Amino acid sequence: MTDAAALPALGPDERAARRVAVGELGDALRELVDAAVRTEVPEAELEAVAAAARELAARLRASGRGLHDIARVDDPETGERWYSPVYGPGSPVAPPLVATDSPDGRATGRVTVGKPHEGPPGLVHGGVVATLLDHVLARALRAAGRGGLTATLTVRYRRPVHLGVPLLLTAEMGETVGRRTTAHARLVAEDAPEVVLAEAEGLFVALRAEQAADVFAATGRAVGAWTTRS
Repeated sequence: MTDAAALPALGPDERAARRVAVGELGDALRELVDAAVRTEVPEAELEAVAAAARELAARLRASGRGLHDIARVDDPETGERWYSPVYGPGSPVAPPLVATDSPDGRATGRVTVGKPHEGPPGLVHGGVVATLLDHVLARALRAAGRGGLTATLTVRYRRPVHLGVPLLLTAEMGETVGRRTTAHARLVAEDAPEVVLAEAEGLFVALRAEQAADVFAATGRAVGAWTTRS
């Protein structure tokens, strides 16, 4: 396997082109994951597909990153993670979350959750709901220049969240005291925004520069999105 750490950094145009390719592969793999959790094909076909999947995995491993290496398509200074399991275009396990934010400490996410993230039959897994809420909370803070790690997350599940329903998540930054910032978020169905399905409150603590250097030392990179900012 080629050592990816020895590969040169990408220029802006090269990174943009690679992001497109990464996103296309991510789309294809998400289709595969969805098909895999819904299929009822015969056992012989399952075995054949498993063998084909292992062959494809071997091709991708011809050049790869270590466990702590940061992908060349990522931007650790802004927190942009192309393989994030929550929204990453290249992640085969990420729900298709599309998130936006604004400098006033607000964030919005839109997503339709499918079968791969099912908990009780026909419903979105509660852990997935919490993960989506956590992401928009953190994104709202980062947009306002308040990086931080989740210290506490309190989720209130108001009503069942159904699969296949277009969902809207909104988050807003709350108070900041020193390195601690609060935020609030809620989840609704787009066609019934007056009915709250779930809501969350989060407390985020920004790392000091020296703490961040220690926490992310294994990456060998400067990581600014989770630190205090002036």
